[in-house]
Amino acid sequence: MAKRVITKIGDIFSVPINEKEKKYMQLIAFDLAQLNSDTIRAFKRIYSIDENPSKEEIINDKIDFYAHCVTKFGIKLNLWEQIGNSLNIGNIKDPIFKSTDDYGYKENEQPVKVSYNWYVWRINDKNRTKVGRLEGENRNAEIGLIVNPYDILDRIKTGQYNFFYPDFE
Repeated sequence: MAKRVITKIGDIFSVPINEKEKKYMQLIAFDLAQLNSDTIRAFKRIYSIDENPSKEEIINDKIDFYAHCVTKFGIKLNLWEQIGNSLNIGNIKDPIFKSTDDYGYKENEQPVKVSYNWYVWRINDKNRTKVGRLEGENRNAEIGLIVNPYDILDRIKTGQYNFFYPDFE
């Protein structure tokens, strides 16, 4: 029988990005505004695969991005490994997420490349705020979709997702 994977807020994950290097990410919240999904923060620094930095060193790194995903699926797929837990999860009100109704398209239609129909929210906001055009700090909002583990790995490796999502300019 397969072992049941349990993740909790504060868990830190080691994410191999090739045979010689790895990065880290941390589960910081379960976002009730996005189907109670895991919310992670991924860190910028690249470590040698053999390095074992302290939890404090990892979580004090600069944040690369925030995202929604299912961390236990990434463990089950052997994309990352749970290496510890830290109560220091940063300020969960820092990340801003965005979504648009212009995402997706039907067969024989062209996707909307630039949307002016945006919503933004922060973790556990009860209501999304319709803002139309993204301006000011909202331009830094992260895509609010629940992203599959392979796409999280792509973003950690390359700095971008490999799926299409409308832009804001």
